[in-house]
Amino acid sequence: MTTSWTHLTGILMQGHQVASRPSRAYPYSSLEKQKPYFKDRGLDLSPYFNGTLNISIAPLEFEMTKPEFTFPLVEWTDLHPPETFSFSQCKVRFEKKEYAGWVYYPHPETKKTHFQNPSLIEIITYEIANIKYGDAIELEINSREITIKQ
Repeated sequence: MTTSWTHLTGILMQGHQVASRPSRAYPYSSLEKQKPYFKDRGLDLSPYFNGTLNISIAPLEFEMTKPEFTFPLVEWTDLHPPETFSFSQCKVRFEKKEYAGWVYYPHPETKKTHFQNPSLIEIITYEIANIKYGDAIELEINSREITIKQ
């Protein structure tokens, strides 16, 4: 089945800052710690930056409906119960450059903390030079896997 891309424009927002670095919640980058678990399940995220872009598409919201990957109840830390994660391929455009990436979706029903607004899409991609909070970001998501709601 072919990918059906939907174009969105969003604004880069500050997230909880636990994916990219040690924080009050974790003494390590949560994404760096999670990547080996995802790789063992078939998704190698090692080439990508250890952090997420938090892109607001408000007032639109998204729902992960048929993701390419879903990993149920991953025991990636001993600091809280296992979490379920889903992933869908995406593309990010910034300053006329395109970057392949993944929508990263920790399922809220399995998360203990760090909940996200349904208008905020978390993206794992390559490091992007000169990007900063408040920048407009173009995003292509797979509409066969993610539903956008008004």
